[in-house]
Amino acid sequence: MAAAAFAIRDAQVPPQHIHILEELDISGGAMDGGHTPNAAKAWVTRGGRMLTDETYLCLWDLFSSIPSLENPDISVREECLEFNARIQTHAQARLIDAQHVIVDAEKLGLNTLHRAQMLRLLASKEERIGSRRIDEFFDDSFFACNFWRMWRTTFAFQKWHSAAELRRYFLRFIQELPRIHTLAGVKRTKYNQYDSMILPLQRWLQAQGVDVRFGHYVEDADFVEDEQTGQRRATRLYVKLPEGSEQIDLPAHDLAIFTLGSITADSRYATQDDVPELIRDRLDHGWSLWQKISQKAPDFGRPMTFCGNVDEHKWESFTLTLKDDVLLNRIIEYTGNQPGTGALMTWFESGWHLSIVVPAQPHFADLPDGSYTLWGYGFQIDHIGDYIKKPMSEATGTEILTELILQLGFDDILTHVLANTEITTVMMPYASALFACRKPGDRPLVIPKGAENFAFVGQFVEIEDDVVFTVEYSVRGAMQAIYHFFAVPREIPEIYNGLLDPKVGLKALEAVFH
Repeated sequence: MAAAAFAIRDAQVPPQHIHILEELDISGGAMDGGHTPNAAKAWVTRGGRMLTDETYLCLWDLFSSIPSLENPDISVREECLEFNARIQTHAQARLIDAQHVIVDAEKLGLNTLHRAQMLRLLASKEERIGSRRIDEFFDDSFFACNFWRMWRTTFAFQKWHSAAELRRYFLRFIQELPRIHTLAGVKRTKYNQYDSMILPLQRWLQAQGVDVRFGHYVEDADFVEDEQTGQRRATRLYVKLPEGSEQIDLPAHDLAIFTLGSITADSRYATQDDVPELIRDRLDHGWSLWQKISQKAPDFGRPMTFCGNVDEHKWESFTLTLKDDVLLNRIIEYTGNQPGTGALMTWFESGWHLSIVVPAQPHFADLPDGSYTLWGYGFQIDHIGDYIKKPMSEATGTEILTELILQLGFDDILTHVLANTEITTVMMPYASALFACRKPGDRPLVIPKGAENFAFVGQFVEIEDDVVFTVEYSVRGAMQAIYHFFAVPREIPEIYNGLLDPKVGLKALEAVFH
């Protein structure tokens, strides 16, 4: 979708010449949000995005041109600026211990050894880091300090994830160090990201005349290479349709952009009464295209690096649809947060390592008056809960909500909340697969060497110095592809590195020593 928008806006490609083949019956991929598949009166967000002004430059460039969902006289970017000027993120309960006590998270708890270990990682080149894990650079005490407790749940890192990716995150988000305990640098959209970003973008593309075909997916592609010049072309797409299949030949001037991999592939949903199934066998097609085309050239990447170990990358999230504001009011009273500003709360000593996000209400554009939502997730879903004595991955929605309420210490309203809440749980086998330990070549370049008419985009391509698990990464890859193939005479925004700004670096240094 981003590539289509840049092609129209910056490369003057006629919109009717752009075709989007989407396997699902809805656009946006992982940036979803809406009615749950299991209950008409419940809503679900599998996850959320925390945006920043400094880092998401390609994203804001794109959405400065897209009219907002509710007011076409302003852009999505302007709507987001107005919203964040009115409701500013400022969490006052970022970390909570087992006794329901809100911890002073401003104290990061880093000692001299931890700081030396961070500097060692920052000073290492990626080719030297290779596929090493984070816990190969830090001792056990580092993973018990407040800094790691907040960093891991803000950005979704586990200690067995890629040390190279953590290094990139340190450089890209170093400006967040002094405010990691309040998340004051986080910018949010007015509604969930589907309503606030994907739906406006989809409407704009279709209004321009872009051909969007839902229920279509590419299951394979042919490529040819000129042995003398090394130039390579995509020549044919093998497409699965709702009613069958077809082949699409790519003549000389056609450009094919492939999205590789998926962090929400094989998601399964459940309600308060059941448990979401964990799929291990890659049943849908989020990975199959990449697996097939990776066999056609050695520089097309190695998907099994990322999708080959479900247990290292699975997540479970849950969304609560509340019929009244009893729980929200109690959370506001307990935390001292103003409505909508609380951002992320983590029970860092809980067995399931629970976190929740209480967004500004309403979080969905069509949420009825008197209904409210919040969402959360577990980081250790195979561990035993503190109150529900089973793994989160084996718990029903009712049991997960019970664990949450008791972690909050709100025992007195448990019965009421259970009776007035619709619960949707989601199991995602590949939610953090993009953080898998990797080495050069595991991810293909956006524009492979010699590519004449094809590019790869998404979260599993290689963009030097940028960080995955961000919308920025997907948008930047799309921007690179379109600008390259159409020779767009416009600069792509530089990748932000806070260490290059002495003021940012000084504030980060002060925070590390606090």
